[in-house]
This record gives sequence, C-alpha cells and structure tokens, in this order.
Amino acid sequence: MLQTEQLRQMSTQVRRDVIRMIHSAKSGHTGGSLGCADFMTVLYFNVLEHDPKTFSIDGKGQDVFFLSNGHIAPVWYSVLARTGYFPIPELGTLRKLGSRLQGHPSISRQLPGIRMASGSLGQGLSNAIGMALAKKMDGDSHLVFSLHGDGELEEGQIWEAAMFAGAKKVDNLISVVDYNGLQIDGAVKDVMDLGNLRAKFEAFGWLVLEMNGNDVTDVEKVLRQAKACCGQGKPVMILMHTEMGHGVDFMRNLSKWHGTAPNDEQAEAALKQLPETEYGDY
Repeated sequence: MLQTEQLRQMSTQVRRDVIRMIHSAKSGHTGGSLGCADFMTVLYFNVLEHDPKTFSIDGKGQDVFFLSNGHIAPVWYSVLARTGYFPIPELGTLRKLGSRLQGHPSISRQLPGIRMASGSLGQGLSNAIGMALAKKMDGDSHLVFSLHGDGELEEGQIWEAAMFAGAKKVDNLISVVDYNGLQIDGAVKDVMDLGNLRAKFEAFGWLVLEMNGNDVTDVEKVLRQAKACCGQGKPVMILMHTEMGHGVDFMRNLSKWHGTAPNDEQAEAALKQLPETEYGDY
C-alpha cells in the first residue's frame, strides 16, 4: 500500500517510464498512457488483490485485470514491472524485436501479468465477463476489473457484453471507461457521439459511478466504493474522466498524441515537466 504522496510520486514515475519507453521505441500510444497513469498506479499498488509471485493465467485466488484498450500497453507494462511482475530494466525493450513487451499486450511470450492479447478493440469486456463467471463457478470471491477506451465503445461487441452482464447479474465485475473524449481520428463526439453513457449503462442493468481519473485520492475512493457495491446483483461501471496527455502541457487534450511518439526534443521537454522521483528511472 502506498500513501497519497507516494501514489503521486509513483504516478509521475510511471509517466516518466511511458515517455522514455515510447521515445526509445519511436512508436507507441502516448496520450492515453499518460492519462491513465494515476488509475493504473492506484489499482495495482492499493486496490487490486494480487501477488506477482504466484501469477497464473487462470487467476484463481486473486483479483484479475484485463486491459481492453491494449494500445496503452506502456502504462500497464510500467506498473507491472514496478509491482514486481518482471524486472524494471526490461521496460527498455518496448517494441524491440523479440521483446516480451510488444506494442499491444501479448500472451505468446508469456509475460507475467498478461492474461489475454488485446488491442483488437471491443473484446476485453467479453473476456472479463467470462473470467468473472468462472470465478463464480469456482466459488472464488475475488473480483475482475477491466479498462476500456471511450472510442472503443463504438464497437458493437461492447454492448452485447454489457447487455449480457446486466441480464446475468455479473456482480463481481468492475469495468472502467477512460472517458477523455478523444480517439485517434479526433473528438469522440464527432466520430460517433456516445450520448448519455450513464443512462445507457444503467438501462443495461449496471450500477454506474464516476470519478476523476487524474486525482489519485478520488480514484482510490471510487474504486473502493465500487468494490463495496459488488455482490449486489449488478456489474459496476466507472466513467473515469481523464485528460489525454495528462502531465505534459503540450500533449494535453490533443488527439494527435493518441498514437504519436515524442521525438528527442519533445521527450526532453516532457521529462522536464515530470520531475525525477525516489523510485528512479529504469
């Protein structure tokens, strides 16, 4: 467990990791990774009941997390390494030939912490529901978490899965939408307006919460509230309001940073805005 200031420091370190990884690889998805750093840090250090030393694909006896919007793999790799799933220096191999840290999460190289290949958008909620149902069948009281992009909600499979989870009362599932309003082609409202997401998920039988995804205190409070709501007959959906590129002023709220790597000058400028921490660079 990390205290509030430690969470902020670790979130900053995770953002430093993201910038350095993607800059070195010369490709990757920067904006959403920076925006989700606070959430991922709080989830893995303070909320998720997990043990890197006993990781298994089936996830028995532990909480399980699925990253459906797999393009933000860099932020996930950072928190996995810094919670002990694999050596921190391995972060420097992102997208390198033969690396276990592929551009999207992959299970082909058996990287600890990863249970499904993702990045083909729309599939993660179905996988999370399957794991949640398996836990119910096994008598395992642990929970399943999933993270999705708001642009990903344009995929029809998401809504089939949402309807199923509500109808079948999959109440050991907590799903989160990174609600930053941007996707690779621009503003979500211009590409495919999502309308009233709260009303839509409630109509599908979900309990809906909202939180500021760039405030570690609010993230922890709402995630714990969500856990307390499990087991009451409804899956839980959290609409997480974040800022794409959070932490770096020239990347903030710009869809062009969805899938753009910083060049040398931009990486240097970004790291100046993300001060070094006690946790140290890889």
